[in-house]
Amino acid sequence: MNARARGRPSAQPETAKITDLSHEGRGVAHVDGKTVFIDDALPGELVEWRRIKRGRNFDEGQLLRVIEPSPDRVEPRCIHFGMCGGCVLQHLAVDQQLQFKQKQLMDSLTRIGKVTPRDILPPLQASTWNYRRRARLAARWVPKKHRTVVGFRERSTPYITDLRRCEVLQPPMDQLLVPLSELVTALSIRNRVPQIEVAVADNAVALVVRVLEPLTESDTELLRGFGREHSVQMFLQPGGYETVAPMDEAAPLEYRLPAFDLTLQFLPTDFVQVNGPLNLQMIDRAMTLLAPAANDRVLDLFCGLGNFSLPLARRAGQVIGVEGEAGLVERARANAARNGLTNVQFHTANLADESIAMAQFTAPWAGRFDKVLLDPPRAGAKEVLPVVAKSGADTVLYISCHPGSLARDAGILVHEHGYKLQAAGVMDMFPHTAHVESAALFTK
Repeated sequence: MNARARGRPSAQPETAKITDLSHEGRGVAHVDGKTVFIDDALPGELVEWRRIKRGRNFDEGQLLRVIEPSPDRVEPRCIHFGMCGGCVLQHLAVDQQLQFKQKQLMDSLTRIGKVTPRDILPPLQASTWNYRRRARLAARWVPKKHRTVVGFRERSTPYITDLRRCEVLQPPMDQLLVPLSELVTALSIRNRVPQIEVAVADNAVALVVRVLEPLTESDTELLRGFGREHSVQMFLQPGGYETVAPMDEAAPLEYRLPAFDLTLQFLPTDFVQVNGPLNLQMIDRAMTLLAPAANDRVLDLFCGLGNFSLPLARRAGQVIGVEGEAGLVERARANAARNGLTNVQFHTANLADESIAMAQFTAPWAGRFDKVLLDPPRAGAKEVLPVVAKSGADTVLYISCHPGSLARDAGILVHEHGYKLQAAGVMDMFPHTAHVESAALFTK
């Protein structure tokens, strides 16, 4: 078969038995000795499908009809499911979503890290609908539709899903997508507004509108009017994040951690955990697993605004937080002061720098620690693991947003630095998606 024929899709319907789910949440079938990925198909199902892409190692298919459905199949709640790229698992029962994610975690630990936890932690789950308090919505003026489309990207295309409502966005944003579309459509620079960031705090809602051209007076009044009508703080972003500014006086955004008598303030573009109720559970689990004592010295790497550092400081003797973004460190310090905590310090350092292990000896946060918490981005914490090992900590808690990088780093901690993987488990930060958030506990 030549390359052109191999890449040519087939319009002829075929049938296949689905045997598994891929890490992206697509059904996996094996047809004539070749792996095929089929969107929205579930394990155990017999489906009718059409081949839409041929590749050297695998093909991709479009689901046409479920002939024999899985008992775990449910009716998707969202009318945009199947087109919107925001969710891929709404057709799978929630308890089975957790099993899928736990399997992804355990398979990664075994296959990549060559490690197995002694104990499997019970999965954490909180809100499964209307849970998302942070989001980045794309916007695009579509002349043929005579309006601006606002939503998440479509699956596997550069287009934007024309959302009418969103079942995972936290109120009131779940109901404001059509009014947002109408607002941007009415602007004179409607074709120069590429995105809108959403931040739903405990005390307010903020929208950050990216603008590539100056607003007219009429535009400014339209945006302010939208904010007044829907009780939303409006921000403009004409350039990078440093240019973000409120259109009018705005109260600081904040979220609360009641169990620790803490209130954290943040900017509308700051990283905060997307699922607020799940974040509360995640912090409780971290406190239980780390069990900080009054005389413990704790190191929190990738500390952000102090989401873990400040609760730890309520119980530990001293906490040192380290973060790569100077602005987050500044706000973490302010959060500590605002909450009356004097036993926590924050420092800025590039934790992805391979020389960070050597820098630790002269850094303000040098020294020995009893316990370490890591909450790195998707790329993981490989570069900073020597720092963890040299800290002398006998307990390490690793919070992860990607099972592959966690598994790699777990293998390093166990096989190179002498730790044992005591426990691991998933935390459903992003229900109805294939995103896997997890925690892993290591001890000496």
